[in-house]
Amino acid sequence: MKKPQHTELLGLSLQQLSELVEELGEAPYRARQLFDGLYRQRWSRLEQFTPLPLEVRRKLGEGGLAVGLPTQAQKYVSSDRTIRYLFAFADGQSVETVWMPEGDGGEAGDGSQSGDEELEGSRDWHRATICVSSQVGCAVDCKFCMTALLGLRRNLTAGEIVGQILAVLADRQVEPERDRINLVFMGQGEPFLNYDNFMHAVRLLVEGVGIPQSRMTVSTSGIVPRIADFGAEPVRPKLAISLNAPTEALRTEIMPITKKWTIENLIAALRDFPLRNRERLTFEYVLLREVNDDAQHARAIVDLVRGLRAKVNLIALNAGPEIPFNTPDADRVLAFQRILMQAGIPAFIRRPRGRDIYAACGQLKQTTELVQL
Repeated sequence: MKKPQHTELLGLSLQQLSELVEELGEAPYRARQLFDGLYRQRWSRLEQFTPLPLEVRRKLGEGGLAVGLPTQAQKYVSSDRTIRYLFAFADGQSVETVWMPEGDGGEAGDGSQSGDEELEGSRDWHRATICVSSQVGCAVDCKFCMTALLGLRRNLTAGEIVGQILAVLADRQVEPERDRINLVFMGQGEPFLNYDNFMHAVRLLVEGVGIPQSRMTVSTSGIVPRIADFGAEPVRPKLAISLNAPTEALRTEIMPITKKWTIENLIAALRDFPLRNRERLTFEYVLLREVNDDAQHARAIVDLVRGLRAKVNLIALNAGPEIPFNTPDADRVLAFQRILMQAGIPAFIRRPRGRDIYAACGQLKQTTELVQL
């Protein structure tokens, strides 16, 4: 028997599994059984693949193959029921994934490390969002983001991206066919700098796990060449752009990536982006006190995005250690929103989730010591 070239099943497409089954000398339909077991049934061990004969499972094991789910190293539960997971991989690296429930589930947790006991009685949730990481750390170096302090350690494989979601679904006992699960690729990393693995994961999530592309959103800091590639994809999430400043000089100061891909080039790429029926671009704008949050900045944003089918999500900075900015006052955030709305641009203030456990936007840095900010 030829030794399979893969060591982990998770992340393999149906075509790749078909090639693997052929290498093992098994019938072609075994590939579909493997595919469904991995992604639809979410089995975590070869022993659970009972539709496969014992001999086939033995061959897989002898070939050095394993499912390849990440290990849950830590879990923190917020007072608002948000959960921050720390998932570890075989090479010792780890990433964070965030579960944000909606609905009228019971209150949970006090911000401390937690098992499931804090969430007993809360299983009546019908909607939730999972925030997914695409890299270990990040190379973009946004000055208001704690993840930037890690630097880039490595890209995640498609299996490691999908594995985060499968592990969270299993832990929360959620079924995509029954519960409304949204995915946002807004965790650690810049997805468009790990484009091929990210898009492979998206296809597996749609075809295998059963999460529609309409319930996925990916955020980019503005990797201009990939925006055109993304627009040409037959299956793709919705697009969000982390903007955070209306001028070249200010954006370069807080987002150095602008030195490579300017605002002018970014907006030009977005004007050419092929939006689907009823689809809007989303601009994310992190408000930093007395840096990018006054009326002139809001009016400049209006001029910048005018004519685009877009909305703006306003995010008051989620502060953290080593971040040299402060959170703006609520009245300043409301005034910023009002200017956008009066100009006909839909603008929403994003409610912070999980601040007490460092799970909010911009706070993912594998923090183990929790501090009340």
